Amino acid sequence: MTLILTIVTAVFGAIIGMQIITSLGVTPSTSIIGALLAMVIARIPVTLFRKFKSLHRQNIVQTSISSATFGAANSLLIPIGIPFLMGAQDLIIPMLIGAALAMFVDAAILYKLFDSRLFPATGTWAPGVATAEAIIAGDKGGKRAGLLGLGTGIGILGALFHIPMSAFGVAFIGNIWALSMFGIGLLIRQFSIPLFGVDVNSHYIPHGIMVGAGIVALVQVSMLIFAKQKTTKKPNTEVAATVEAVDESSFTRSIKEARRTLGLGFVAYLVIALVIALTGGIMTDMSPGMLIGFLLFAAFAAFVHELIVGIAAMHSGWFPAFAVAFITLLIGMMVGFPPLALALLAGFSAATGPAFADMGYDFKTGHILRGNGQDRDYEIYGRKQQYITAMIAFGVALLTVVVTYKGFFAQNLVPPVDAVYVSTIEAGASSGVATQLLLWAIPGAIIQMIGGSSRQLGIMLATGLLILTPYAGFAVLSGILIRIIWRKVKGKEADTPMSILAAGFIAGDALFSFFSSVFKISK
Repeated sequence: MTLILTIVTAVFGAIIGMQIITSLGVTPSTSIIGALLAMVIARIPVTLFRKFKSLHRQNIVQTSISSATFGAANSLLIPIGIPFLMGAQDLIIPMLIGAALAMFVDAAILYKLFDSRLFPATGTWAPGVATAEAIIAGDKGGKRAGLLGLGTGIGILGALFHIPMSAFGVAFIGNIWALSMFGIGLLIRQFSIPLFGVDVNSHYIPHGIMVGAGIVALVQVSMLIFAKQKTTKKPNTEVAATVEAVDESSFTRSIKEARRTLGLGFVAYLVIALVIALTGGIMTDMSPGMLIGFLLFAAFAAFVHELIVGIAAMHSGWFPAFAVAFITLLIGMMVGFPPLALALLAGFSAATGPAFADMGYDFKTGHILRGNGQDRDYEIYGRKQQYITAMIAFGVALLTVVVTYKGFFAQNLVPPVDAVYVSTIEAGASSGVATQLLLWAIPGAIIQMIGGSSRQLGIMLATGLLILTPYAGFAVLSGILIRIIWRKVKGKEADTPMSILAAGFIAGDALFSFFSSVFKISK
């Protein structure tokens, strides 16, 4: 019964995701919708449905619909829309094959990295917290449900007045340093023209900062992966083993496993890049040397793309997947790859990251529902069930896209971001773009180095600069200010009610966004 319901919700999520991203250019968060659906089903007075009172079955259902939504819309439809707009119909199927493979690999890598030192379960993952609090409140009721209901109501009301309540909510539960830089970036992006007469986006300032911060972030990740464990100077193997155990005891994934996963992931992306090159017929457009360069660059770009998107998603709850894929495209243009190769490169890069980030949110939800990892074996088993569910949902998303994409394209329904990619490819990159990227990469790298791997200041600043959401910067910074004052007055006792209210703000914003999107489409 659980399998049947997850497949049905996956079909629903995939269709909704495709419809909204082609109509409005965004992908709605459907995790809360899935959780609410499971709660409603659990209250149907039929014995068959009572098992859905289980928080963990509700977690499975929301994992399914969320995975299918982002899988179909972001990981599959966006990539195949690029060759369609370029008039290269023969590249749609090769791109779909490559994007599907990248989506599955993307999710598998996150499964192996979640709750390691690189992507800890204790990270913010704000949308996952919101979904978990909604499920717990629906189960327990009482004061927790009251606080969540209050937060949800405020979230809906704020969203009604176009206040980005998700940004406000994240400020209550995320890293203050990272979110402060995120908020500053959002403010600069919104007010750069009225205050300074400069459009930071048209000058590629956010892109350059992300390039510099991304390079440093990659170095920081590498240092975490390859750093030697601290051991005692005494030749006592028991003591050394104890130190090793202490270093890794708080994680369910060891750094050794993370290192192996990243290595295998890069090889997998290299193979997928080769599959795309072979099936897309672009090998004849490039010399052997350029082909090798394309394969290595495509694999590296996809690899870095998912890490950057994952870091941004973990800290802020938002991920600039479109923008980071665009940066990959710009660099590929400066390298000199031919137009069709660039189209496949942009699609391949765009296919990685969204599934990675969304699965992180779902795993965070499950982690909270399973007791925040207190029972290690139980946590690992539950996460595995979520992973299996997500893979089934991705399979459903793939079949849904295969069956429906021709109908969407026949009506010229294509994700708007694809038009940006295609127009950029057709316009070509100038030397001025390269200069801007290199110039602004320097401060991006410096800021990222100052913040270190725990705060990710450079990545978060660039993420804010890449996102144009009116007043989101004010929402983040005002939320941080309220959080600091509340914590100073109430002490640690403020943490729990703050996190529940924050979850309500995020849930309310997500609910309003989802239903308003559906309403706009129906009109």
